[in-house]
Amino acid sequence: MHTDKFMKHIFSILTAVIPVISVAQQALFIPDTLVGTSINLTMHKDSVQFFPGQISYTYAFNANSFLGPTLILNQGDNVSLLVDNQIDDTTTVHWHGLHVPAMYDGGPHTPIFPGDTWNPVFTIMDHAATYWYHPHMHMKTAEQAIKGAAGLIIVRDAGEAALTLPRKYGVDDFPIIVQCQQWDSVNQVMPLGMQDSTLMVNGTIDPYLDVPAQVVRLRFLNASGERAFNFGFTGNMPFYQIASDGGLLNEPFLTTRVRLAPGERAEVLLDLSAMNGQTFYLMCYGSELPMGVQGGPTMPMPPGSPPMDSPLNGVDYNILQLNVVVPTADPVTTIPGILASNIPYLVSDADAYRTVKFTADSAMVMDGPFYFNDSTFNMMRIDYTIPLNSVEVWELINETMVAHPFHIHDVQFFVLNRNSILPGPEESGRKDVVLVLPGDTLRFITKFDDFADPMIPYMYHCHILMHEDDGMMGQFIVHPSAIGISETEIENQVSVYPNPVNGNLITVELAQSSSSTVLFELYDASGRLILSDQQVMESTKTAIDLSTVSPGIYVLRITSGSEIYAVNVLRQ
Repeated sequence: MHTDKFMKHIFSILTAVIPVISVAQQALFIPDTLVGTSINLTMHKDSVQFFPGQISYTYAFNANSFLGPTLILNQGDNVSLLVDNQIDDTTTVHWHGLHVPAMYDGGPHTPIFPGDTWNPVFTIMDHAATYWYHPHMHMKTAEQAIKGAAGLIIVRDAGEAALTLPRKYGVDDFPIIVQCQQWDSVNQVMPLGMQDSTLMVNGTIDPYLDVPAQVVRLRFLNASGERAFNFGFTGNMPFYQIASDGGLLNEPFLTTRVRLAPGERAEVLLDLSAMNGQTFYLMCYGSELPMGVQGGPTMPMPPGSPPMDSPLNGVDYNILQLNVVVPTADPVTTIPGILASNIPYLVSDADAYRTVKFTADSAMVMDGPFYFNDSTFNMMRIDYTIPLNSVEVWELINETMVAHPFHIHDVQFFVLNRNSILPGPEESGRKDVVLVLPGDTLRFITKFDDFADPMIPYMYHCHILMHEDDGMMGQFIVHPSAIGISETEIENQVSVYPNPVNGNLITVELAQSSSSTVLFELYDASGRLILSDQQVMESTKTAIDLSTVSPGIYVLRITSGSEIYAVNVLRQ
């Protein structure tokens, strides 16, 4: 059975953390695939004997004991995904990088309660690339994802299919999901990361992979909670980067390094045609990372702070042993010269400019909490309301001592500049995560097209999962109206209290009384209408009866004349 194979591959006899792995011991586990337009995913509890002694309790999808199957989807297909939550805890599943409606994005406003199922249905609109899926429940993302509830998504399209590229999954096209974990004394994974020191690739500790002597494709995903990796190969072996987060680059980029922060992906090509019989390593050149990047030199911590003294910090180490074997029957032996035609939006066409500052309580904070614009995440606050089809320039300013990978849902963006310097080839493609170093000012441009929902927001956040869970996250609504409604304007026009709601009544107060009919509609997290109440308000206040409404997260939509407001409501 698949589970038995997985257990065999990931069992390790390591009793100590070795920063530089010299002998690979376990065959790299290659997750199975799910293909088609109707896909079932069951998130469940499991366990794995990673180390001698106590078993490690994990989360996984379907037949796996750790991680989930790779989903292979085709651009243009309408897909139905049925997610079954069997982990005895509330969760979500976010389709990281995919451009989907807000109600199906899998953020914290669409919880899947224990024993429940969730059935998002959407059309694959994305470019061919490597994406992934993982939980996104606020304050539980790190715990659930690091315990194994994650998997790859491969999207294919006609443009990529026309290129001569390796695409035989597990034969010449390999998933490389890299994590660095921290374990407690009884072998349980810790959602911290400050002292992470156990490397895993596809859930395998101390792995090796047999690769054919031809052009092969590696799909890198940094699925760590906190650590950045500066990927390279033994002896500074050159390779070609062909894709970033959201699709192919315009042309292959010859390099010896690709730096990936948590959440980032990259695809690379290696020409191994002349290397049959040789062995080399995928490495992290951590000695080249700057201080402030988790994975670089250990940062000095203020007195009383938790340590950040992983033996992997600031050093070079092996990640995966690669053994070159005989080529396949029909090998790819060339590298295409042209891959795609990415054309960024023009700054002159921008409809809005926004500034997001990364802040902390003081310059001495190294382990959080961190904030966006001095505000911690609030499920009930919409930070931005963005008009549909708005082209926007976002400026990210990191005022902290720590590097943060910034991720935005819904869209892919193009980096305009970093500290006024144009992006290098590795950052010139479509991106949804970008690492912003201490002191950096980075600007990107994007367009919020196709999907609008005045009730359910998309997220933006630091993809260091511990920072995200601590509150380094914001949210925005893409509104169908031609003119955006700011959160400040909403707060000045309407208030809803008490919120959270403990009793059966909630009061809605408008800034001005209205003799017209006001419509109150309550929607649940999946967008279903739960309650509708139409009233003629003679004063500025009215009460709405929620006695028939179950506990959960809702959106109250208020329509008063031509004005429409959407307010998040927590029913306890």
